[in-house]
Amino acid sequence: MHGKFLVTLVLIFSTLIFIPDAIAQRHSKGEDTDILRTRPKLVVGIVVDQMRYDYITRFYDHFGDDGFKRFIEKGFNCKNNHYNYAPTSTGPGHTSVYTGTTPATHGVIGNNWYDKESGEDVYCAGDDSYSSVGTTSDAGKMSPHRINVTTITDELRLHTQMRGKTIAIALKDRGAVLPGGHTTNAAYWFHGADEGNWITSSYYMKTLPKWVNDFNTSRKVEGYKKSWTTLKNIDDYLESTADDNAYEGLFDAESKSTFPHSPPSLLNKKADFDVIKSTPYGNSLTTDFALAAIDGESLGSDEVPDFLAVSFSSTDYVGHKFGVSSKEVEDTYLRLDQDLERLFKALDKKVGENEYTVFLTADHAAVEVPAYLKDQGIPASNLKWEGNKAKFEQFLEFTYGTTDIVKNFSNFQYFLDHDVIKNLDLSVQEVQETLALELLGYEGVDRTYTAYQLWQNDFTHGIPYILQNGYNQKRSGDVMVVLKPGTATSGLTGSTHGSPQVYDTHVPLLFYGKGIKKGSTVERTEIVDAAPTIAVLLGISFPSGTTGQPVAKAIE
Repeated sequence: MHGKFLVTLVLIFSTLIFIPDAIAQRHSKGEDTDILRTRPKLVVGIVVDQMRYDYITRFYDHFGDDGFKRFIEKGFNCKNNHYNYAPTSTGPGHTSVYTGTTPATHGVIGNNWYDKESGEDVYCAGDDSYSSVGTTSDAGKMSPHRINVTTITDELRLHTQMRGKTIAIALKDRGAVLPGGHTTNAAYWFHGADEGNWITSSYYMKTLPKWVNDFNTSRKVEGYKKSWTTLKNIDDYLESTADDNAYEGLFDAESKSTFPHSPPSLLNKKADFDVIKSTPYGNSLTTDFALAAIDGESLGSDEVPDFLAVSFSSTDYVGHKFGVSSKEVEDTYLRLDQDLERLFKALDKKVGENEYTVFLTADHAAVEVPAYLKDQGIPASNLKWEGNKAKFEQFLEFTYGTTDIVKNFSNFQYFLDHDVIKNLDLSVQEVQETLALELLGYEGVDRTYTAYQLWQNDFTHGIPYILQNGYNQKRSGDVMVVLKPGTATSGLTGSTHGSPQVYDTHVPLLFYGKGIKKGSTVERTEIVDAAPTIAVLLGISFPSGTTGQPVAKAIE
């Protein structure tokens, strides 16, 4: 009897030890499964064209609670986020955000570039093998065929066996085509001119779906053909320069660059819809269409994740025309804040709070208007490259007896004719170095690099690191030129971009929503980190060319 009692005690004791352990193991396995299955119903990727990081801090006190502030106060803010390549322009920017890599890998080295195989200039999204859908013009002849790798949108489509939808939207064709990737269900962009319609390419479909036709026939676009006045009292826009200044461009038929802007083309309801792009109303139109897409495509309506890629392009048009310190830029961002609020509230209602994830970044930043910097005593200049071009051609004639040694100059890269160099019994490396040394002494030039340098070295920081990431061995040129800081070759008004300088590389990277921690970091992140961060969150494969790293601190 005594022995049976001891056996019973041992069994009870063992059970008491085992049960909590079993529960713990089962709980742990359950947590692991939950983590693997924690996915948003919808991912929304937002790219703001030509957005500097300091727009957030400059205009913050004017923002409402549910636009940019929702990102900052409830999401994750990468304060030290940079483009790690040049040229910093729209085509490469959108491609890098969505591929998680740089032009060195994905191959989109500019908006336009000289194609060494065909000997012609090519456009990053242009493709004559497809036709326009939604317009009789050639504006729809586009495809993503110049991207060499997959995008995060491609990887989500592949992971869900094409059940998850991807829709890409932008005023600019490249702002929709490149983020959409190779497998997107649809990419739509705005064709202004005298039509004012959202269109696409036969790469995606043969005819526009009913919801797009309904949107176009509603003529909602005509409601944005109206005078541009400031959202708030202009006297409260203390974060900008005076409204009447010499650093801003003009709309057609305007004599002064001051508010209100009411050029005839903006008031005419039936013609010249392109003018809307250069006002904040272009962003509002984009938001309207994005909301229509959520309904029309039933995005985020089931457990299979969908992806909506939206690019706000009007910020770039406004920045180019008026400059980064203008009241026009400030007003554009205050109105964009309201559009973001509209988008967030629609997502809360249609997809569900904490059921979607959003990231926001930019395709590049911008330089202050050089003339404005110069007037403030800061080294800057507007350079006319034509003078350097004439001097350089004289040097080529004197040194080599011909200018044919250079095939093309674009994106501040010189493309050499290797056959001519060979016929002259010269070394390509020596010619590259000779030209780079010559150009180094030209007006406005800060430094030069050769393709041979970028082939032979592995740079890890600074300007050469940025240039190397932008250099594609099959597509890029032979000699790279970097202008001095604060130097631009655009006109005397408005801002521009494209350089490897920090004012062009420092852009926001914000995350919000399901699976995202609340917080911020001042550690350096790079634009190529956005895609792998979303890939980790979704539990899907990284885009095939990924060189970025997930922002671990941003993920729960």
